[in-house]
Amino acid sequence: MHAVRVGNGGAREAESFYKKGSKVTLFLSNPIPFLALAIFDLSTSSTSSAIQLLGSAFSLLSCICICICISSIRSTRKMDVRRRSIPASGDRVKTQKLINNDNLSTTVLPLYLTNALFFGVFFSVAYFLLHRWRDKIRTATPLHVVTPAETAAIVSLVASAIYLLGFFGVASRDELSDEETVLREDSRAPGPCPAALLDSPVSKKKLNQNSLPRSKSVELSNPPPLEAADVAAPAPAPISLSPEDEEVVEAVVSGSVPSYALESRLGECGRAAAIRREAVQRLTGRSLEGLPVQGFDYESILGQCCEMPIGFVQIPVGVAGPLLLDGKEYTVPMGTTEGCLVASTNRGCKAIYVSGGASSVLLRDGMTRAPVVRLPSAQRAAQLKFFLEDPLNYDSLAVVFNKSSRFARLQTIQCAIAGKNLYMRFRCSTGDAMGMNMVSKGVQNVLDFLQTDFPDMEVIGISGNFCSDKKAAAVNWIEGRGKSVVCEAVIKEEVVNKVLKTTVEALVELNMLKNLTGSAVAGALGGFNAHASNIVSAIYIATGQDPAQNVESSHCITMMEAVNDGKDLHVSVTMPSIEVGTVGGGTQLASQSACLNLLGVKGASKESPGANSRLLATIVAGSVLAGELSLMSAIAAGQLVKSHMKYNRSSRDISKIVA
Repeated sequence: MHAVRVGNGGAREAESFYKKGSKVTLFLSNPIPFLALAIFDLSTSSTSSAIQLLGSAFSLLSCICICICISSIRSTRKMDVRRRSIPASGDRVKTQKLINNDNLSTTVLPLYLTNALFFGVFFSVAYFLLHRWRDKIRTATPLHVVTPAETAAIVSLVASAIYLLGFFGVASRDELSDEETVLREDSRAPGPCPAALLDSPVSKKKLNQNSLPRSKSVELSNPPPLEAADVAAPAPAPISLSPEDEEVVEAVVSGSVPSYALESRLGECGRAAAIRREAVQRLTGRSLEGLPVQGFDYESILGQCCEMPIGFVQIPVGVAGPLLLDGKEYTVPMGTTEGCLVASTNRGCKAIYVSGGASSVLLRDGMTRAPVVRLPSAQRAAQLKFFLEDPLNYDSLAVVFNKSSRFARLQTIQCAIAGKNLYMRFRCSTGDAMGMNMVSKGVQNVLDFLQTDFPDMEVIGISGNFCSDKKAAAVNWIEGRGKSVVCEAVIKEEVVNKVLKTTVEALVELNMLKNLTGSAVAGALGGFNAHASNIVSAIYIATGQDPAQNVESSHCITMMEAVNDGKDLHVSVTMPSIEVGTVGGGTQLASQSACLNLLGVKGASKESPGANSRLLATIVAGSVLAGELSLMSAIAAGQLVKSHMKYNRSSRDISKIVA
């Protein structure tokens, strides 16, 4: 690089150097001397306008921008890509799409100063160029003829735009086909569960030798292998945070960085969960050892399933079946930690299967939402009630309601008055979705529409508990909510004796005294069954349903009756409010989606919207039928305590585990 003197004595030398060749070439090859000469040229010119001085400043700013961009790019290239290790056996683990943001903490200036600099440069340069181009248009000067100051301004504009696009996460991506995307993001090969391989000492040894390079941000240290008899379950490896992550943890603990904003600030959901987890441990003084954080796709739950995650809970999934229902066989996944539950349901499935299977009938399919509104008087509330229940007004209300979704179709509006308050229970079909959000949108449309004719109507709440959601309510037991299903089967006497180990007479008597009379004595509401909620909850957890809706979904009455001259047993379950969906919510997660796929109801039905969710509801009812049949038989035969002591108690030496 040439040494250039700028001053009174070196003016001619500077001018001769400045006029050689193309200005753009000189700038790219020797930017510092060129910028100095540009400033000298502008400062010694006869015209010393504010624009020329501004152009000189932009020349220096462009140099700073380029230096910072080069520094950021170099620091980014030195980073290791955060990926999970690949077991040596060939079973590869799915990697998350992560955004490397270490360059945000390795720039020349602090992040807030860098952002302020580039924001200022971008808008200032844009303002400068617009003024220069306006002057050129007025003087008929070609726009492609640029001065050194304009060249520097253009470079500054491009550099600041590139930085800002990168900072806000806007980057170019190669267009890949669906198959290429799957191959790139999910390289798992068929084989055993990777977690099982990671727990074996041999696999851990191979893993350390053949794993991919890890980022310094999150490093897992594998503890020495223990004997299988001494551990109740494999403990997750401790997490070591990088210095950069330690700073973020301290910021969260001090309150300068809100915990809920980690995902948006870091750009990595997995890294945010690990940092939040460490911050929680320091704030509470309680250890989270045993709660795994690695090995989960946190991007899949962002903005839809869970906020501020710090890990995930492991729930084993068992299968019962085959359940022979309506002429088809289903293997039913059940997520539970209760011993005997899957085994008992499986025995009921066997009894149904060898007896010829069960049959089901779908009675209703409609999700409900009931807003509460207040009017000036009870008379005025009654007028609104009559208006909503008038068949002549139904079509106009349905048109307004159905605008909320192509699947939402208004079915009925049921009203109830309490003083001058009116409760309006809307029921509509929701396709394959469970439908709470869908029906709420439609209700909001109708409420806005009613304000025209009833301007004195005050909306108190979009939900007035007349729906009724996640609460035991007689309205759901009587009117139904979601899917209303009846499932029945005839169990042969031989099967009752050999498989269920009891008699028809004993089952009929026990059902009358326990499920019917006993529940009535207890004042049960929809609980005229043995343990329907057990099966409903287990299937809901496995398939990504809302576990809280187990409350009304478990409303069930179990009936047993001797048929065929008292030889065989007719058993049925009536469930008026099964609330399930096969799209949306937790059904989109990988594990839950796999369980839905096992049942053949994954996603939305393309042939008949709503068919998959209706089929799932009948499978739930059929599984409840199997569970009821088996548990009632165990109680009738006096096997309940014995079976639970055998299958629902750990045989491990607890003293060794504690030691």
